Amino acid sequence: MHAFQYHRPSNAKDAASLSSKKSEGRYLAGGQSLVQAMKLRLTSPSDLIDLGTIKELSGIKVSGGSVEIGAMTRHADVADSAEVNKAIPALAALAGMIGDRQVRHMGTIGGSLANNDPAADYPAVALALGATITTNKRKIEADKFFTGLYETALEPGELITSVSFPAPKRAAYMKFKNPASRFAIVGVFVADFGGKVRVGVTGAGPSVFRQAEMEKALSAKFAPESVANIKVKADGLNNDLHASPEYRAHLVTIMAKRAVEAALK
Repeated sequence: MHAFQYHRPSNAKDAASLSSKKSEGRYLAGGQSLVQAMKLRLTSPSDLIDLGTIKELSGIKVSGGSVEIGAMTRHADVADSAEVNKAIPALAALAGMIGDRQVRHMGTIGGSLANNDPAADYPAVALALGATITTNKRKIEADKFFTGLYETALEPGELITSVSFPAPKRAAYMKFKNPASRFAIVGVFVADFGGKVRVGVTGAGPSVFRQAEMEKALSAKFAPESVANIKVKADGLNNDLHASPEYRAHLVTIMAKRAVEAALK
């Protein structure tokens, strides 16, 4: 790594204040992506602002038909939460699929959303459930949050403090995972809000996206056969050593069908 200054603020206000003074500074959440990029010298922040000891950024609250999760809450805590498993079991199940045990005990929901890796799992559930991302400055709808490859609507120094997920009538997430990293080659989260269905797709494109044709079909009839014959266009989808755009397009339909089947169970 290149040399950097390390800071460990005790609260979110101090963290944001530090960030405003360090033009090349970066927040450190779970470090599962940032630290690896620093080791490869793909990024070289002048300062690291560690959020790990800020208690106000962690925790889970369920009230009024929604689940609010603090930005520094670990994946393992979401997966193991009795409250989340009761309110939105598909959200808990998704958290339990992320990476391996070590990653789940270090990685955080806020870090994952801020990083917006094209193959990450949390962006799919945030988009499918119509989550609201709360920062130290404002509230951002998930539909407006993810803007491109590793890009979000966050402004420089803006800090995610929590994420709120509306509880659906039923939902499920299915992914075709890379066997080594467990990232999604394609992952599909399907959420039924009682006649209105949202579908979030990750891994397939440069950034998470909704599948409008599937949403319309499933809103009319929430059944596997509603999406089974939908042909997703390969244009603009990711192409790498793991899968071609055409294969990813095929997987979107397969994973969506399996997600609906799982939601019905």
